[in-house]
Amino acid sequence: TSITSAKVLVNGAHLHYQRTGAGSHAVLLLPGMLGSGQTDFGPQLKAMNKQLFTIVAWDPRGYGQSIPPARDFPPDFFERDAKDAVDLMQALGFQRFSLLGWSDGGITALIAAARFPALIHKLVAWGANASVTPEDVRIYNGIRDVSKWSEKVKKPLEEMYGLEYFAKTCEAWVDGISRFAEKPGGSICQELLPDIRCPTFIIHGGKDPLVPRPHAEYIHQHIKGSRFLLMPEGKHNLHLRFAEDFNRHVEDFLR
Repeated sequence: TSITSAKVLVNGAHLHYQRTGAGSHAVLLLPGMLGSGQTDFGPQLKAMNKQLFTIVAWDPRGYGQSIPPARDFPPDFFERDAKDAVDLMQALGFQRFSLLGWSDGGITALIAAARFPALIHKLVAWGANASVTPEDVRIYNGIRDVSKWSEKVKKPLEEMYGLEYFAKTCEAWVDGISRFAEKPGGSICQELLPDIRCPTFIIHGGKDPLVPRPHAEYIHQHIKGSRFLLMPEGKHNLHLRFAEDFNRHVEDFLR
């Protein structure tokens, strides 16, 4: 099945998305920081079961091809993304759908599932955290300067954004997410986790250098009945590196 792409006006922004498959179960893929459907979900758009699922991958406002507007990070940027994501799916005619969120997209998915329980069928999150610790801030500052990133990770983003926008937006993200560390308990969305009622699957890479394992365990412990899978060799991008395994686990859960 081909992958189509289009834009739709949602909450004042023209949001870009890719879509494939013709299944009755709609699934939204939510990318990570600076990510887009194209950069973050190639193996899922290509290989997930297109008879079972209709798969949508979106570019949050200011990311990918959802520019303008330029990306900014007000205190409620995750809440804003969650509302945009849900409203996008409603605009596309999906009454109920599942969420697959990676990294920042995982945080967005957690918030969306808590805020809009009637709309979310199932939830998968990996590389996500519900709070920001001083250790996390140290890790984030370690990736602030994009010139120090590996060529492999840097190249697709540089091609998409140009170096200036890429570098500036990464710095703004580090500042934006680090601000959560000043809140009580460093919470991003800890207080919302008990409100998540849908079946939830938390996946974590044992070698994730960006999100320490206790974050994944905390989320699992605070979402009633959630499932947890540790992929021992997985890093932050386990869904790309171990795409076949990842897709299989997720499809089994979504069925």
